[in-house]
Amino acid sequence: MQPRHLPVEFLDVQQIDFVEHPPPVLSPQERGEVDRLWAETRSHNPATFDGPLVASLGIDLLGTGPSVVRWARMTYRHRALRKLRPAEEVPGSVFVTVLLPTEDGLAVGRGSSTTAAPGHWSLPGGSAEPPAAGRPLDMASLRRDAARELAEELGVRVAAEELRLWGLTRGTRFGSLGFHFLAPPVPSALVRRRHADLTVWETEREDVPELDKISFVPSAEQAACLGSGADYLHQVLARYFST
Repeated sequence: MQPRHLPVEFLDVQQIDFVEHPPPVLSPQERGEVDRLWAETRSHNPATFDGPLVASLGIDLLGTGPSVVRWARMTYRHRALRKLRPAEEVPGSVFVTVLLPTEDGLAVGRGSSTTAAPGHWSLPGGSAEPPAAGRPLDMASLRRDAARELAEELGVRVAAEELRLWGLTRGTRFGSLGFHFLAPPVPSALVRRRHADLTVWETEREDVPELDKISFVPSAEQAACLGSGADYLHQVLARYFST
């Protein structure tokens, strides 16, 4: 029997250096197609924002010394390259998630209609943002991104310094790197209340919450009942509950 293809792999690294590179060069034809596909995306979902993101150009797993993440500054519209190039020639994304334990299980959320993956379950998180000019991309900045995403999606505020790197995954198709941070435990009632308050506040502003529903996963078996999820979700939950 052939081994089942898994969407992500876990990387065992102790230290990481981040080295910025120029973004990939696009041909005039590719630039035109990227712009056309982005306009098409915007026509289906006007709330889509061509914001800045950190693109992964690969990670060098060195035998000695820190591993090296090669990254570039790009924007969301360049994800259209996934339709234009072979997978091995497409920059992956660098994203962060937060594993937030409660007495009822890990908190997860379902993407609303305005997100890139509506109806899909995921851990709180999102794409890493490039640092300001002259500032480094490092683990501290990724922790800040993770803490910000947790507050924006669940309304739960945790100091970035309280998050610790729990796992690093690499997508087996595009090589996207996921930095998964573990937060201190909080009561599930607090999470429900903060998300409800956040939903009311955003609705009053005529915005759509990023997560239209939240749930708590107490075991890897229960995770299978969620339905569609982010490509990393079931593997991360399975490893979390096994340890």
